[in-house]
Amino acid sequence: MEEPEHIREVITVTQKSLTSNDALRLNQLSNQTIHSASCLQDPASITLAVIIYTLSKLIERKDFDRIKNWSKFVKKMNSFLNLAVKATEKRNYDLYESYIERARKLFDTLSIKLKPYIEEVLRKSSINKAGKIYEHGISLGQTAKILGITQWELFEYAGQREKLAPTKIKTLDVIKRVKMAMDFLSVEDKI
Repeated sequence: MEEPEHIREVITVTQKSLTSNDALRLNQLSNQTIHSASCLQDPASITLAVIIYTLSKLIERKDFDRIKNWSKFVKKMNSFLNLAVKATEKRNYDLYESYIERARKLFDTLSIKLKPYIEEVLRKSSINKAGKIYEHGISLGQTAKILGITQWELFEYAGQREKLAPTKIKTLDVIKRVKMAMDFLSVEDKI
């Protein structure tokens, strides 16, 4: 199966990008991961995409500068990601999921002052990634369930993005519709 190799590659590049504070590369990896996760609807891969996207936002906005033990956090994150890679090498996917979830929970250990902010970044990351999954054709309900957000949050996000919003159906005014119907029915008496 190609997917474990892909996951290992994504995690390895994520670790390097996290260490070098490369927000752009992390964002790209997150999008790449969400594409694969959409196909498989694999919760661990979706969680990984959210983690990567959250890291990209923390670095992009220079928020990591406000985190007292950022280097320690990066070391722990990379440690969990290493363990996740090893679990995929052993084809132990339950263990892989466990390490990815532990990596996700690592955000909860950050500064108490920043905790509400980090939670908001994580929530917005989840909604953003849910939008990407929804773009891949997964139902609104299934997408919300996979990411642990409400359908309403996803619907609001989808409504804000023209790409995601259902295409608007342009309707003709009443007189034009009647004329069209009469033409279709070959009615002589036109309005």
